[in-house]
Amino acid sequence: MFAVIKTGGKQYRVAAGDKLTVEKLEAAAGETVTFGEVLLVGGEAGTTVGAPLVAGASVTAEVVEQAKNDTVIVFKKRRRQNSRRRNGHRQRVTVVRITGINAA
Repeated sequence: MFAVIKTGGKQYRVAAGDKLTVEKLEAAAGETVTFGEVLLVGGEAGTTVGAPLVAGASVTAEVVEQAKNDTVIVFKKRRRQNSRRRNGHRQRVTVVRITGINAA
């Protein structure tokens, strides 16, 4: 069984046991989170497509860790103006493990 969920402005195809890196969630490591925005649920019995969400469906996951992505360098330069700016950014992310898909 698989599902397509929406979190952090992005969509992910998930199945039970998958390890996933999503935008930062307010949960500590070891806690359980529930994703209620399920767009599609599929399995051997068929596929259910939501309009826009599947009614009564949810996906549960366990938070593995809170982490940071690799550094992204932001470099701005105005040519011939002796003007340069260099900044770095590390986006905070949450690593989750999908524990179950509930299709009501």
